Amino acid sequence: MNPNRRRLIALPLLLALGKMLHAQPAGSADPALDAEANPMWLQVRDSLFAGRAIHTPADDVLQLEAPARAEDAAIVPIAVRTRLAQTDARYIRSIYLIIDNNPSPLGAIFHFTPASGRADIETRVRIDAYTHVRAVAETSDGRLYMSTRFVKASGGCSAPPGKDAQAALATLGRMRLRIDGEPAAGRPVLAQLMVSHPNHSGLAMDQLTRHYTPAHYVRTVRVSYAGEPVMSAEVDFSISENPNFRFYFQPAGQGELKAEVVDSNALRFETALLVQPSKSTN
Repeated sequence: MNPNRRRLIALPLLLALGKMLHAQPAGSADPALDAEANPMWLQVRDSLFAGRAIHTPADDVLQLEAPARAEDAAIVPIAVRTRLAQTDARYIRSIYLIIDNNPSPLGAIFHFTPASGRADIETRVRIDAYTHVRAVAETSDGRLYMSTRFVKASGGCSAPPGKDAQAALATLGRMRLRIDGEPAAGRPVLAQLMVSHPNHSGLAMDQLTRHYTPAHYVRTVRVSYAGEPVMSAEVDFSISENPNFRFYFQPAGQGELKAEVVDSNALRFETALLVQPSKSTN
C-alpha cells in the first residue's frame, strides 16, 4: 500500500474535527466557494502530491458529478467522467477520490490501464459533513488534473447500517458482475461490480448495545479481463454499504472478466463472468 495513503488513514479521528477549526462565522464567505483554502485539503494535497501542480478546472480531461444536496448522506452517488482516450501513448493512470471533511479524507484511489478503454468510474460514498468532493486524475506522463464539487450532506459515516447484523453476515462477500449491452471487440464496455458487504465504518453506534460496531470494510478491488488488469482500487469506509462500482474494459476477444475483493479482516472474495464480444464493425 502507498505509504502516503497509510499515513492519511492513520491520522487520528480528531482530525475530522478540523472542520470546526475552519467553520465559517456568520457573514463570512460561502464555504462552497473556498475550495482551495480548506485546511484539510491543504494537508491532504501536501501529503499526496507534495507540491506538484494540479490543473483545475480540467473539463477537457475529467468532470466529477455529484449532487449539490444529497438525499441520503450514507449513499451519495459519485461519477467521474473522463475525456482522455486510454492509449499506450498517454492515459489516465489513477483517479484519487477525496472527501475533505470525512474522517478519512482519501476515500479511494482507482487505477486504470489502456485496456480499461475509458477511465470513468461510478460509485456511492458516505459523506460526514458539508464538504468539497474532489476527483484528481493522474496521467501516465505524471500530470495532475482536478474536478471539484461541493456537497451538502452530513452524518453519513456514523449512520446505522441498512441491514441488521445477521442479515449482513448471511450475504457477506456475495458478488455479481454484469455488463451493459452487447460487447464488441475493441470498444469500451460498461461493467458493474456489486459487492454484498456491510462496510462498517467503526463510527456507527449499535442502538441496542450502545457500543460502536467494529470497522469492517472492503479494502482492495482488482478487476482483470483475460488475465490483464483493467481496474483496481484501494478503498476505505467512505465507500457506502454494499459497494458498487461501474467501470469500463475493452475486450479484444473472448475472455473472463474477473473480480477479486479483499476486506479489512483479510477475507477474500472472487467472482467471474465469461464475455464473448462480437466483432466490431468499425
